[in-house]
Amino acid sequence: MTFVKDPQAKLDYQVDWTAWLGSDTIKTSTWTVPTGITKVSDSATTAKATVWLSGGTDGAEYRIVNHILTNAAREDDRSFLISVKNQ
Repeated sequence: MTFVKDPQAKLDYQVDWTAWLGSDTIKTSTWTVPTGITKVSDSATTAKATVWLSGGTDGAEYRIVNHILTNAAREDDRSFLISVKNQ
């Protein structure tokens, strides 16, 4: 999945883990954000993980990765691309 973002925008992006989790819940959520785009903040509920991003270079693409650990000790990653374009 790819999202388009203006370099001046500060926006939230969410991974919904509900279907994958079943009756399990998120214990911890971490985000890997490459150099060039800024992680402003992040949060998680029992089934969704959210990251706020700002900045980025016009014309660049960034792979953002969410890693979770569940209460049943399962671990997995989901990623998406941010394509930065002046709008």
